[in-house]
Amino acid sequence: MRSPLLRSAACVLILLAAASPLLAEEPAAAGVFQLDRCELIPLPDHQVDFQIDGVQRTRWHYDAKYPRPFFYPLVGPSGTSLTRMGHPGAADHDHHRSVWFAHHDVDGFTFWADGKGTSIRQKNWYAYEDGNDESVMASTCGWFDPEGNELMQQDLVAALIPGEAGQYALELQSEFKPGEGRDSVQLGKTNFGFLAVRVAKTISTHFGGGRLTNSEGGEGEPEIFGKPARWVDYSGPVAVGSGPDRTTQIEGITFFDHPENPRYPTHWHVRADGWMGASFGMHEAFEITSEKPLRLRYLLLVHAGPYDEQVATAVHKQFAARKGFEVSKGKRAHRQFSALRIP
Repeated sequence: MRSPLLRSAACVLILLAAASPLLAEEPAAAGVFQLDRCELIPLPDHQVDFQIDGVQRTRWHYDAKYPRPFFYPLVGPSGTSLTRMGHPGAADHDHHRSVWFAHHDVDGFTFWADGKGTSIRQKNWYAYEDGNDESVMASTCGWFDPEGNELMQQDLVAALIPGEAGQYALELQSEFKPGEGRDSVQLGKTNFGFLAVRVAKTISTHFGGGRLTNSEGGEGEPEIFGKPARWVDYSGPVAVGSGPDRTTQIEGITFFDHPENPRYPTHWHVRADGWMGASFGMHEAFEITSEKPLRLRYLLLVHAGPYDEQVATAVHKQFAARKGFEVSKGKRAHRQFSALRIP
């Protein structure tokens, strides 16, 4: 029998399916004001807080002191982060920053490991769109080699979609194209890239009590690593409370590939030590040109309770049917750009 939290998880489907173009029109009448459920709050030190009902769910960090931007924390329904900064037992994996974009081979340069002289820098933000059904951040990042040449540009759209009982989805759309003044960029064959998630220690199967599964019925690293799948899920216990009242709850993250992505269903790079990544270039290289940019869409579902195949199947169906985003010159007052769902 399903727990109340899992019944709530089923309710999240309705809200995720309802994610629609933001209610971005001006107020209906002067003096009428209503709070948006989903808000983006720019903060000092190059951070953007993603909030639902005034509660932080994740935060975008793009300060130049880091080799590349990332999202941290990814807060579960209980209020505990389901991701962590770095590997629990390996200092040479400090580049595993919660939820991040990277690639091991871009025109022969690695953007995966730290200390290689390469960097991913947010150059500009286009739009912050608040709303009741979702909030949307649009920005652009440059991928620079050690000499400061922009090899590739990434136009990123991140949408936070609320569900029930603290559950939500983070939808990420990236369009990659050659850097300024370039006609093409080559992505080499590699297991590493583009989007990866480092889960909390207690959620991992090796360091904690977690469970790693995929859409095809596989369980554990040997059955999932290198295999194509529509999604992968990492779920496990997280600490809740403090002192003598401290206990655990089961929560997790389901990582979905989108059917419109090239090479769908993607192959996955996963580890029992607590990370999962959509491995776009695992088996072959890929060339991006000015005429043919690469668009990739992914969804991270933050859920209560253990992995539920029926819930994941329904969310994937809704994600597959949902339109992506378009960033365009703003046509509304006081907005330079808009980031809205494609009609």
